[in-house]
Amino acid sequence: MSDFPFYKQLDQKDCGPACLRMVAKHYGRTFSAQTLREKARISKEGVSLLGLADAAEAIGFRALGAQISFEQLVEDAPLPCIVHWRQQHFVVVYEAKKARRPWASRLPFRTAEAEAGEAAGQYRSVRIADPNIGLITCPVDDFRQHWLTPQPGSEDTGVVLMLEPTEALHEQEAERNTAYSAEKILAYLWTYKRLLLQLLISILVGSGLQLLMPFLTQSVVDVGINTQNVPFLYLILAGQFLLMVGRLVNDFIKGWILLYISVRVNISILSDFFIKLMRLPVAFFDTKHFGDLLQRVNDHHRIEAFLTGQTVNVVFSCISLVIFSGALAIYSLPIFTVFILGSLLYFGWIMLFLAKRKSLDYKRFDVSARDQSMMVQLLQGMQEIKLAGAERPMRWAWERIQARLYKLQMSSLALNQYQQTGAVLLNDGKNIIILFMAAQAVVNGQLTLGQMLALQYIVGQLSSPIEQLIGFVQGFQDARISLERLNEIHAVADEESADVLPAPLTPGSTWREAHANSLQFNHVSFQYLVGEPILNQINLLIPGGKTTAIVGMSGSGKTTLLKMLLRFHDPSSGEIRLGNGALRSVSHSQWRSQCGVVMQDGFLFSDTIARNIAVGVDHIEIERLEHAVHVANLRDFIQTLPLGYHTTIGAEGNGISQGQRQRILIARAVYKDPQFIFLDEATNALDANNEAVIVERLNEFFRGRTVVVIAHRLSTVMHADQIVVLDKGSIVEAGTHAQLVATRGSYWELVKNQLELSA
Repeated sequence: MSDFPFYKQLDQKDCGPACLRMVAKHYGRTFSAQTLREKARISKEGVSLLGLADAAEAIGFRALGAQISFEQLVEDAPLPCIVHWRQQHFVVVYEAKKARRPWASRLPFRTAEAEAGEAAGQYRSVRIADPNIGLITCPVDDFRQHWLTPQPGSEDTGVVLMLEPTEALHEQEAERNTAYSAEKILAYLWTYKRLLLQLLISILVGSGLQLLMPFLTQSVVDVGINTQNVPFLYLILAGQFLLMVGRLVNDFIKGWILLYISVRVNISILSDFFIKLMRLPVAFFDTKHFGDLLQRVNDHHRIEAFLTGQTVNVVFSCISLVIFSGALAIYSLPIFTVFILGSLLYFGWIMLFLAKRKSLDYKRFDVSARDQSMMVQLLQGMQEIKLAGAERPMRWAWERIQARLYKLQMSSLALNQYQQTGAVLLNDGKNIIILFMAAQAVVNGQLTLGQMLALQYIVGQLSSPIEQLIGFVQGFQDARISLERLNEIHAVADEESADVLPAPLTPGSTWREAHANSLQFNHVSFQYLVGEPILNQINLLIPGGKTTAIVGMSGSGKTTLLKMLLRFHDPSSGEIRLGNGALRSVSHSQWRSQCGVVMQDGFLFSDTIARNIAVGVDHIEIERLEHAVHVANLRDFIQTLPLGYHTTIGAEGNGISQGQRQRILIARAVYKDPQFIFLDEATNALDANNEAVIVERLNEFFRGRTVVVIAHRLSTVMHADQIVVLDKGSIVEAGTHAQLVATRGSYWELVKNQLELSA
């Protein structure tokens, strides 16, 4: 039990999958964190107990969620199991340790009531695996406090997920390892093998130049001073000066090579990271906090610093260590032995602190990610904070995070001080002993004074490689931690699977000819988390070249339906068809290239108005731009700006209203000239006059295109060829505006205030 496997949670809300991963590993099966996240349907809010149970059963466990007492947990529940900790966290309970029973409790003639009353007292501690901390032993009283929930009139109980393996667990196929490895990381350096060879030559030359210095120092004392040979002293002085110049030139060249390699490696690593991020499905970002992703960028910087700094320096250190150790052994084997033993003790002392450094690093990552997310909320949500009068509570929330960071920094400082104190005692003590032994050897005639000075110079030169080797070990630990967090990203399957490629079009054909424009939902259901589905058994035909409007109360599943059409999410069951084929058989990039979209939360970039309309276009076509601006009724607004189309907007530019923002997003969709158009409340921020003009121009633009509109306003949907009413994820009505008003059903209830009709 003491060897219970442990996995650290890599994100703020990742405790549930991490716990299930540990239990699976306990039974000999290895699953990636991302696999378990997907099966548990994790979101930014975390995962529910029911989601964990579904994930457990999907990988081959028999799962049972229950609310039980402490006695039932330790006596009857199969361990390991997952418990809900402090009402906001999941941990694994894998062992309960019994206390020694007093002799009186072991006497015969014990009543059942007495035995039951002493049940809790039989246990002194519970061993748990907390994915946020590690393997810890928790006293029974503390465990009860954190796990049990008071139940009025009955025994306190806690929530537990009991797991038992089945044969299906061991029948699971091993997962393919797509993670970063040491070989993949070192490949970034190997790309510059010629420069690395030059760097190695530079290091060897530098080490050779440094090795000459102690012999010159010895010559000054033993030859120049003892023989009073002043010309010889001048010669040695000139030699030392030339060596100094050579070393400076060598360091200058080495610095430029290192800078070139480090910049290129840093760009390559980050570029590959962003390439991977852009290949991930949109659903992945729905489960990630901004701070978590930003911290992973910092992880890349740590890996780059390790590769180009500590890894290269450790080569220099090893070469220097070998050369100067050999020189030290030539001068005095006893002193060489003391140096080696002292250095090993020094190195061992540092190694004792690595586990604690790792734990603090994980905690610092978690709190720093929260700090990044909180900072973004404070800056982006300042208007809402002020309107709600929540300045003080929001500031207090930020200060609580800073207090946690401060405590972690103090813990790191204390750890470093303890480490440094022992290191100084060992290192300086070793140097004092070596100085004493060298002085004694001079007195005894075993060494000359010049040899003693040379020996001290060699010992001084050996101290730096030892420090660099220790720094390398600590940097290697940091890089491994960062690599583990990055592998969580690289292990996620790409949105575009290898077996789905853009369908080739025959010469002269168009998308319209190659694909029918109708879209069809066949028994489609979808749910983000376990529980009630967002969409339930949707059967819907969206005819090609027509406009279909989707209406319904908030939370009815309208936006989810639109996101499924854009392939942000795949159906939990059922199928979406494009013409005569499945939509999933079309590549994401090719499909979205034919879609013009305006979402409720559309994003404006910190760029010019023209670049915000023609996103990602190298050469902007002026006629298309003018047409898009005309449809979105933006021309008058742009003409009032001093730089016109070249006016910068977004986070770093001029502020614009919500209505202007929506019109730019509409112009962006029109400029794309797509075959399919999807609008999600695209005109809800517009005034009546602007809306009337834009709707009229959009209706003209819609001709011959397949359009799906989500809206509440009657003026936006009443001219649609088909109106579909959603309620709680199901279609309750469909028809034209006139037909649905005549039936006086759900649609009529939604729009009757706008129609100014009475019941």
